[in-house]
This record gives sequence, C-alpha cells and structure tokens, in this order.
Amino acid sequence: MAQSEQLSRWRLILGSETEQSFTGMGGGTLSQDELLMDGALSAIYGGPGEGFGGGGGPTGGRGPSSPVISKWLGDLRSLFDPEIVAVVQNDAIERKGLKQLLLEPELLEGLEPDLNLASTLLMLKDQIPKKSKESARKFIRKIVEEINKMLENDVRRAVTAALNRRAHSPLPSASAIDFPYTIRRNLQNYNPELKAVIPERVWFFDRSSKINRWHIILDIDQSGSMGQSIIYSSVLSCVLASMSAVKTSVVAFDTQIMDLTPLCADPVDLLFGFQMGGGTDIAKSIAYCQELVESPAKTLFFLISDLYEGGNRAALLRRVEELKASGVTVVVLLAIADGGKPFYDPETARRIAAMGIPCFACAPERLPELLERTLKGQSLEGLASQKG
Repeated sequence: MAQSEQLSRWRLILGSETEQSFTGMGGGTLSQDELLMDGALSAIYGGPGEGFGGGGGPTGGRGPSSPVISKWLGDLRSLFDPEIVAVVQNDAIERKGLKQLLLEPELLEGLEPDLNLASTLLMLKDQIPKKSKESARKFIRKIVEEINKMLENDVRRAVTAALNRRAHSPLPSASAIDFPYTIRRNLQNYNPELKAVIPERVWFFDRSSKINRWHIILDIDQSGSMGQSIIYSSVLSCVLASMSAVKTSVVAFDTQIMDLTPLCADPVDLLFGFQMGGGTDIAKSIAYCQELVESPAKTLFFLISDLYEGGNRAALLRRVEELKASGVTVVVLLAIADGGKPFYDPETARRIAAMGIPCFACAPERLPELLERTLKGQSLEGLASQKG
C-alpha cells in the first residue's frame, strides 16, 4: 500500500480535525469518494460541530430532518459493505438517539437488515406510527427470511431423521423413505447383474400420524435482553409448527403469560405478538407450560431465557425439577446477546445444570443438530461443551 493511501486511511480514522497535521506530512488529501466517506462517518463519530445538518447540529429539541438522514443512509450504503453499514446504523441509534431511523417509512426501506436493529424495532413497535407499520414489517421480514434460509431445511431434516422408525405410511415421499427397512424387506430381490436390490415395495415414515407424536413446547422469555433469541426462536417455532410430525406450543412470558401458538402461521406475526421489556416471572410461566403436557415421555420442553428471575427462584428450580422428574425432556437455552455471546444468571444456570438438565447457549446454526439429538434421546454433552 502506497504511503499516500496509508495517510488517507489514517486521516479518515482520526477525523477532520487532523487534516492540517496530515497535510504537513505531505499526505492525507482525500479523493471525492473519501470525502463522502468522511462526511458519512463524521455524522456519527465526529466531534462538536460535526454531525447531521452541518454546523450547529439540532437545536430547539429538533433532530435532523428525514431528507438529511436519507441522504446519509444512501451515502453509507454506496460507500461501505453491508456488514460495516449495519455497525454504523447501530452506532447512529446509540450515539445520536436517532430512533426516527426506525419510525420513518422511507428510512426503514433504506436500512440494511440487522438483528440488533430488528430487536430495537420490536421493542419500539407500540410507538411506530401507522404510516410506518408496513415498512417496519417488511424490515423484520427481511431478517426472518435470512434466518429461515439458514434453518428451515436443516430443522425439517432433523425432525424427519428423528421420526419413529416403526411408524410407516403408504403415502410416498422421497424425503421420508425408510431405506434400512426397505432394503431388509427386499433382500430377496437382489440382482447380481446390477449388483443392486430392486425393491418391490418402498416403505415410508409416517410424517402425518398424530398418534404418539412429539410435543415441543418453547417457553420464551420476552424481557429486554432477549431480542436476538426471540427472533431466532420465532423462526424455529414457525418451522416446527408447519410440520405435522410434531405438535408445537409457543409461550411468551415476562410477569404475565401469553400463549402465542395461534400466531405460528407467520413468524412476523409471531414476533409482533411479543411484548419485549418488563419484569420476569419464569416460575409462573413454567407452571403454565406444565398444564400443556399430555404425554411427558413425548414432550420436549425448551426454556429460552437469561434466567434472571424476578419472581421466586426456588419455585423456578422446583418447577424445572418437577418437569424432568415427570419424564419431560428439558433443555435450557441461554440468551444470546451481541455477537452471539451468552448472557445469563450464572448461579441459576449452575443449579439447573446440577439437576442433569442441559443448560447452555447454542449458536443458531446448531439448533437443528440440537433438536435432532434431543428427539433421538442422545446426550447433548458434546454439543454443550463445544459451546462452553
């Protein structure tokens, strides 16, 4: 890299107040594109006198106008990669208090899809003006579609792979062929010339039978720290709810309980059903979920929470232990915060883990594997240790 390019980069990093110093070193002169970059970054990271609207910045309680922010967003998207755009957008919210970024329809349409902004938008959903509600839903849907692409096929495969091998169906479905059973039943039809078994009949797993099917209950904490976990959980819930092979229930809680199962037809509707923020009463929610259990041996209970109990922690621990003792398969998925880092009450997590209940943060892309292992009754120790 040439020295002049290096100096220009350092000038962009350190800001306009250093321009004279760099000029004295024989560099730091910015090109037209670099000047646009400098202006876009100074709006968020610049010192006094810099920012939206130029000179004095907002006065009299008024923030920058929508056209100014729209131009800034346009410059940002044209100059930087989407990953950088997402970071700067988040900093705009935090540093400049630009919540109007999330409340103006023309601005929402220009925002780069980002989990943190989606979480903030969901927290502000009751403040979104009517004119912006459709744009807000479109923004959330972009995030949902990205996560759905990552999870849907693997979740469906995981559930299919864990189906009861003894339950067969006359209805043909390539993804549900029971290959081992079909081969065993057709060994007499082995063709030496082709060196292959030519089946007279193919057996399929019964994906539609509702007899003895698994019941998956997702009990989801909707406190303010749960934004990213709620988004992933909603997509997972809707994929599962669309499969006849399992029964799915979705419960959200703070200090109140909301059964969101009827909203599982659409992950965006489900997400807008959450009321993020408020207190937490985990024990109360688990008590509600206990009433949903019909066949404990065929019930998989996911508690998705940061475990910061605002109610009675002793009752929480007792309820979890009761579920496990009844035969329910219990898994605790800890909240994930910025960058996928786990966020949780370590003491409560330790006491739950001491009961022999898996209690760990799981990267979203590992959820299908987690689901398959659990439905097959396999240990989750390896998966938990990989995630710390």
